[in-house]
Amino acid sequence: MKTHLFYKVFATYLIIVALALALVGTLSYQQLKAKMMERIETELMNYTVMIDLTSSIPEIEEKIGKLSAISNARVTLIDANGKVLADSEAPVEEMDNHLNRTEIQEARVKGKGIATRFSHTLGIDTLYVALPVKGEYGISSYIRLARPLLEVKTSINKLILIILQSFILIGVISFLVAFVFTSRLVSPVQEMEVYTRKLREDDVTQTLLVSANDERGRLAQNINYLVSELREKVRVSNEEKGKLEAAFASMSDGVMILDSQNRIEILNNAFTSIVGTLYGDIIGKTPLEAFRNIELQNAIDHFRNTKDVVSQEIVLGIENPVILDVSVSQIQGLPKEEEKTMIVFRDVTQLKKLEKMRVDFVANVTHEIKTPLSAILGFIETLRGGAIDDRETSMKFLRIIDEHAQRLNRLVDDLLIISDIELGEKKLFFESVAIEEVIKSALHIIEPKADKKGITIEKNIPAEMNPVNGDRDSLEQVFLNVLDNAVKFTPEAGTIFVSALKETEDHCAIRITDTGTGIPKDEIPRLGERFYRVDKTRSRELGGTGLGLSIVKHLMKAHKGTIGIESQPDRGTTVTLRFPLFK
Repeated sequence: MKTHLFYKVFATYLIIVALALALVGTLSYQQLKAKMMERIETELMNYTVMIDLTSSIPEIEEKIGKLSAISNARVTLIDANGKVLADSEAPVEEMDNHLNRTEIQEARVKGKGIATRFSHTLGIDTLYVALPVKGEYGISSYIRLARPLLEVKTSINKLILIILQSFILIGVISFLVAFVFTSRLVSPVQEMEVYTRKLREDDVTQTLLVSANDERGRLAQNINYLVSELREKVRVSNEEKGKLEAAFASMSDGVMILDSQNRIEILNNAFTSIVGTLYGDIIGKTPLEAFRNIELQNAIDHFRNTKDVVSQEIVLGIENPVILDVSVSQIQGLPKEEEKTMIVFRDVTQLKKLEKMRVDFVANVTHEIKTPLSAILGFIETLRGGAIDDRETSMKFLRIIDEHAQRLNRLVDDLLIISDIELGEKKLFFESVAIEEVIKSALHIIEPKADKKGITIEKNIPAEMNPVNGDRDSLEQVFLNVLDNAVKFTPEAGTIFVSALKETEDHCAIRITDTGTGIPKDEIPRLGERFYRVDKTRSRELGGTGLGLSIVKHLMKAHKGTIGIESQPDRGTTVTLRFPLFK
């Protein structure tokens, strides 16, 4: 930009100077030539008149040489028919008829003829002047004088030489003047260009300094003023933008902005977190193209038609559906042709799950309490009705009442344990714990139950395993619950394997595998939910509360460990427990 402008102004100045010099040279050349031609023409005409007045035809033929010397011109005498009678420079025998010559025809018609042309006889441009000589019966002959334009050519060549010398001198001076003038003219513009380029590159720390007192200086002052105003507006705009971006990014609700063409323009991080990568890159698409969801499109269409805020619950996804509370509204303060629509997505999937869990929990607790409580009340009523007098029957009823009371007690204990863990009221004392000793202690309690069913427990836990970081009692409860489930759901004469996996730098893992009934694949994700049982009837018959794996899940989370379950129906179940090592 800087170089181009300099060359443009500089070249323009030189072109103007060159055109002016060319115009002056051309006009001078034409003026000089015209003046010299006019002088020669007048001089020749005067000599022609003098010859006509002072000499007769025979005298002209006789004295043609002297007349040529006096007039410094070629003298030719031509009769009325165009035949050359005498010529001062060439034999008349070699000359053709001159009647059709321009100057002769013009002299015959106008009384005076003038012409300029290339003379083949003389080999140079020549000026011809002719006058008719009148006799008794009209024009008897023509006197023609011709002078070569060598003088004109010489004078013009001298003029051209002078003009060229002047042009060279003026050109050098003009070049220097143009360079200085262009530099001074363009320099402030170059400074403005550099300054505005830095503005484009976000370098707004400088001030434009132009010393010119004309429009360039005032333009620089105006630019400085505008930049100052722009800086302030940019600062305020960036501050507001930062606030909006911070609020936009920190929102827990997903936000999607649609442009005036109903295409997705902006998404915030929360929306990406909620929906994930389920739909890929959706920027530039319409909601219908992006999500293929009729309920969402209906909500948007309803808003477009009514301009009222629309709130609706929709479900996105098939395999892992996300339940969203959607609110569609308009962004205020924009021109009609640039209207934008804001859609807020609130993820209520977890709330729905928690609500369902709450309902299921109340129903399950009610059912779990009502069943043994109804049995206890029924047997008590039977005893009051007279069965107490029959000792054998009353003792049987009392045993049943005791079993149901113990079941209620276990249920309450398990609920209290989960409640204490969730509320943080169960205090865990973390220390270095030998995992092999914890498993041995749990097996000591479980083995009598396994022996009753003829179940073999095979243990392969190396004594040199690194200690884990945990609460000893809680870890023992974890293994008791897992092993108790393995014994419950392993048929008679089955086998339970307890083994250690290869340790990593930070964790160790214990795998408990049984040869039990197994669990369907679609049931595995729900294991650990309160009161959830794969086979509800059989679980209750075995005395389970449905809270064992839920307790294990909470305790493992408190230990910053993980639990993994793999199972196939009729092929057994494998539970893998991972614990952080003590450091």
